[in-house]
Amino acid sequence: MTTNNTTTAANPITKKLPNVKLLATGGTIAMKADAISGAYIPAVDGSDLLAAVPDIHQYASVVVSNVFNIASAHLGPDEWLALYSAVNAAITNSSVDGVIISHGTDTLEETAYFLSLTIDTSKPIILFGAQRGASDADSDGPRNLLHAVRVAASAQAQGKGVMVVMNGQINAARDVRKTHTTDVESFQSGDVGFLGRVDSDAVSFYRQPLYQQTIPLSGALKRVDIIAMYAGADGALLTAAVNAGAKGIVIAAVGAGNVNPALFTAVKAAIAAGVTVVVSTRVPNGRVQPIYGFEGGGKDLIEAGAIFANDLSPQKARILLMLVLQEASEPAALIRLFS
Repeated sequence: MTTNNTTTAANPITKKLPNVKLLATGGTIAMKADAISGAYIPAVDGSDLLAAVPDIHQYASVVVSNVFNIASAHLGPDEWLALYSAVNAAITNSSVDGVIISHGTDTLEETAYFLSLTIDTSKPIILFGAQRGASDADSDGPRNLLHAVRVAASAQAQGKGVMVVMNGQINAARDVRKTHTTDVESFQSGDVGFLGRVDSDAVSFYRQPLYQQTIPLSGALKRVDIIAMYAGADGALLTAAVNAGAKGIVIAAVGAGNVNPALFTAVKAAIAAGVTVVVSTRVPNGRVQPIYGFEGGGKDLIEAGAIFANDLSPQKARILLMLVLQEASEPAALIRLFS
């Protein structure tokens, strides 16, 4: 049954099942290969995704809303805010037990982290996608959708925050990263590991995510740019970002949080101009730490007024900084939020 862009999955089981809201946003899971070019293009909506997985009716009653249908590479703060409104409307409905979101995998981890920082609820919010298109014979989309519904319907998922469910693995939004361009086992949680698994007979959780914080939306999201450190980098890109109006800069530093003298000079100038600088690392695992004393090393950056991002990736450090810069914050408060 489809009315006003909303589809309700029929429930042939008489017992009361959890009510799950599916918010569809596009991505590879909603794409098929074009007959002429062979390239994936948007082709299906949330109702089509649901229709491809009839077993879902055993686990939940699902209602679909199509928020947008675009590649996740096209998503940004405006789309995050639109999705935030849709998720918030769903979870404040007392009849909704959980929310699942179909999403492209390219920026899935960023959207998940944004929602985890801005929505305070004990109801499960699950993001999922696919590494293979809907027209592929071995597409992983249907299974990931089924697993997302099963996690959202699980009593164990209550209070676990925003999660990403892909390839039978449950990840916390703060920890998860895409680690392979095309493999179905792409989403990993590095040193801390998965929250749990979805098997054929059970949804199992192994740990509770401890890093959970909420920062209410209270103002406009300010511009924050990411500047990469690499061999031979200078401060030109950082200076250009400041001139373009960036109120915050995240440095994707090397190692445990280090830059060279040229970039360090630009960092000091930015901080002197009132721009907040946060130091992350381009290394996939581990924390940034001010343990090096050479020029541009971590100790220099801390003494210059930069804030270290703990183990957050550059893209997630950017999201947290965008939210904390909504209102003026004291340096000590910023340090607490990142550590």
